[in-house]
Amino acid sequence: MAWEDRQGVYNFNPGPAALPEAVLRRAQEELPSYAGGGLSVLEMSHRSQAYDEIQARAQNGLRRLLGIPDTHRVLFLQGGASLQFAMVPLNFIPEGGAAGYVLTGSWSEKAYQEAERVGLRAAVAASTKEAGYRRIPDWSEVRDEPDWAYVHITTNNTIVGSQWHHLHPSLSVPLVADMSSDICSRPVRVEDYHLIYAGAQKNIGPAGVTVVIVREDWLGQAEEIAKARRLPTMLRYAVHAKNDSRYNTPPVFAVYLVALVAEWTLEQGGLSAMEARNREKADLIYGALDESDGFYQGVVEPGSRSWMNATFRIADPDVEKRFLEEARAKGFLGLAGHRSVGGVRVSMYNAVPVEACAKLREFMDDFRRRHR
Repeated sequence: MAWEDRQGVYNFNPGPAALPEAVLRRAQEELPSYAGGGLSVLEMSHRSQAYDEIQARAQNGLRRLLGIPDTHRVLFLQGGASLQFAMVPLNFIPEGGAAGYVLTGSWSEKAYQEAERVGLRAAVAASTKEAGYRRIPDWSEVRDEPDWAYVHITTNNTIVGSQWHHLHPSLSVPLVADMSSDICSRPVRVEDYHLIYAGAQKNIGPAGVTVVIVREDWLGQAEEIAKARRLPTMLRYAVHAKNDSRYNTPPVFAVYLVALVAEWTLEQGGLSAMEARNREKADLIYGALDESDGFYQGVVEPGSRSWMNATFRIADPDVEKRFLEEARAKGFLGLAGHRSVGGVRVSMYNAVPVEACAKLREFMDDFRRRHR
């Protein structure tokens, strides 16, 4: 691989997203023969001792990073967060029961709709849809019905560019969170959640593996509901837990990269250091918006802005198109907004260096001066 080809290229893709260069280099070095064993990670058995060690490294790395208590299991599944939209209600909403969903963007809507699609009762616990999802609701706005199986939130909304900044509510029912796009970007109290799930392809690895962190005592309840519902085996959390995430062949290489990324994140100082770095990056980009005198128009209210995905528009569509074209020509990749909403989106996941955001800020300031 020609590493020089990466010089001057800044990866702001929303997912699959940037991976740390140190991780890519190590994976390249170990690719032909992992740990001197003569086999690549791409071709080793998931029942081998080598993979036992890889999966243990990935689990232990995530436990150390997130402070995952012994009360919770760590699972490596497949199907992305989208499969979790169905698995969570199928395993945890009993017959005749219901769950609450907080709607803050497209992905939380999809989770809510999927619960209804599999024939279960989903209620809207809170919603900011009428406001165009431009803000995150306050916890005082969230309904909390005692007969609900859980309340579900999406902690970061990649399309609109909003994020929950207060993650420690006191609810009378279990809390479930889709943390796909901001997991490991900041410290979080895992013990406040009965279940956390995250597609890995933003902050903790490549596409292909989904991390699920679930309370051990909730697994027994899930198995009773799954048996009564006659769920297919692959949709049962308890089965995956019993089989150590290896009921079927796991995505071995993806789990290996989760282990490397977790170790890299710990080497950077852990989640407190990552939060400080992510705040610095976000301040650079939002500073360009706030100091542009309206040239760059932020989509989300300031108090709900995401540190992971900054979204904005330029009033003149032709100028906005020119911005994206010039940015790409200068090596800033992945800045086009989601196809459903358009605009500009700057995705600043953990592996995106501060330098990349500083360079983009310089470009944004220069572009504004030239096109005002």
